[in-house]
Amino acid sequence: MISYQSEGIQMPQLKKRETTEWVKAVAAEYGKKVGEIAYIFCSDEKILEVNRQYLQHDYYTDIITFDYTEGNRISGDLFISLDTVRTNAEQFAGNDYQRELHRVIIHGILHLCGINDKGPGEREVMEAAEEKALSMLPL
Repeated sequence: MISYQSEGIQMPQLKKRETTEWVKAVAAEYGKKVGEIAYIFCSDEKILEVNRQYLQHDYYTDIITFDYTEGNRISGDLFISLDTVRTNAEQFAGNDYQRELHRVIIHGILHLCGINDKGPGEREVMEAAEEKALSMLPL
């Protein structure tokens, strides 16, 4: 089950049913089933608080993924800062807000599927996986 909630910020315009089906389709591409996924849309201040409290990181980010995956069933809590999504959409030419929002939504799912982006060469793998997933978006 995938849930969508907001904390201290207005819920983004999102076609939840279509987004849920898309997330499931992307997970299936990696041989995964969707378990409990919670998207929590929040502000920069909230994501900074979560980053400091749970990860001891003192910076803003677009998404924090808490991974509770067991076997082939992906589960997790995904905190997404809509402030940072908007800023990133404005900074990267050719990326509108909705596309950037969907990129971040699927970025967390790709992490749960086992794709990393911190090590040598991993960012390019993640970006290719994001592009492939975005091409599957039915919206």
